[in-house]
Parts: sequence; structure tokens; C-alpha cells
Amino acid sequence: MNPYRILIADDHPHARQAILAMLEDDPYFDIVGQAKNGKEAIKMSQQLNPDIILMDIQMPVLNGLEATKIIKDKSPYIKIIILSVSDNVADLFTAIQYGAQGYLLKNMDPDEWIQYLHSVVEGKSDATRGMAGKLLYHFREKDLQNTSLAKSLTRREKEILLLIGDGISNKKVAEQLYISENTVKNHIKNLLEKLELENRVQLAVYAIKHIK
Repeated sequence: MNPYRILIADDHPHARQAILAMLEDDPYFDIVGQAKNGKEAIKMSQQLNPDIILMDIQMPVLNGLEATKIIKDKSPYIKIIILSVSDNVADLFTAIQYGAQGYLLKNMDPDEWIQYLHSVVEGKSDATRGMAGKLLYHFREKDLQNTSLAKSLTRREKEILLLIGDGISNKKVAEQLYISENTVKNHIKNLLEKLELENRVQLAVYAIKHIK
């Protein structure tokens, strides 16, 4: 088996070395390059044609999210895993919108990193951990691509769904729409049932993919 070719994109040399040290003994992976910013990552993705890019979310010149969007537009077959020190939901949503296959926290245990990367390259998204894994699993297994459900929503439900997609709390939603917080909760309950979703995070993802 040929190892999966990995490009590391991170502006911190210590972070790049830590990732290299973590993966260099795994026969599944071969580190073929290291980029210091998003612009370099784009250039090196074309030169090196990696299978996977480990993309830091915060980099100078061009950040990881924008670089991801550009690379996926040019080379959709390259798998991109976003790296971050924070599990910011908005960043996760944006990463998935731009085509990223996953989202790794830098403070995760090395064994979890290895397990996650193996699950991605082997197409076993249900084996991933954390929020990113749950969302990717949901996208793949529940098929949220069906936009016909959105057509069945009332105007008020769409308004609430859009606000949830913006990460706004129930209290703020109630204030903006001049309704009670209990009414918001009832609408959310109805939305979960109507869209066959399980939680608020999935509602927010649905809003971004199908309503906005």
C-alpha cells in the first residue's frame, strides 16, 4: 500500500514539527511538504498533489478557511482537515461549507489524531470523535442534501432557523422576533421533528446549507 501524502500548513514551526513527529512513524502517512501560510498551501497543493492537507485555521497572508475554499475549488479530490486550538462552531460550519473533510483540535491526544486521520482516509467518518465527527457522520448518513424539507417550513420557522444558524441564543431570538422564549423553544422542537434532526447544532448546519 502506498502511504497517503500529507501537506502540513501551519505558520508555527513548532506546531509543524509536532505534527511531523506525530505522524512520521505511521506507515500510512508520508509528509511531502510544509507550508507557512494559506498562500503557500495553495501553491504547494498544486505542485505536490497531496492526498491530505492538515490546514491551520489561523495563518498570515491567507487564512486556512479561505485557502481551503480555493484548493477545493481547484482540486476537490484533496482531503482537507482543519486544525485549530478552539472548537468554534462558526469556524466548523465554515470549514464544512468550504469542503473540508474534518476538523482536528491541536490539544487532542496524539492517538486520537491518528485514529481520526485513519478514519478519514478509510472513509469511516462514523469512527471520528467530537463535534466534527458527529456532523460529518450526520451529513453522510442522514443525507441533509434534501432541500425539499425546507419548502415545508413556515416563514416564522425559517426566520428562527436563520437566527439559529447565526449562533444566536433563544433569548436573543425571542427579542429580535418579539415573541416569548417559550415560543422559540416550541418552534425549535417542531423544527427538529419536521427536519428529522437531533439537536440545535444540526439545525444550524441545516440553516447554513439549505436556507441561507
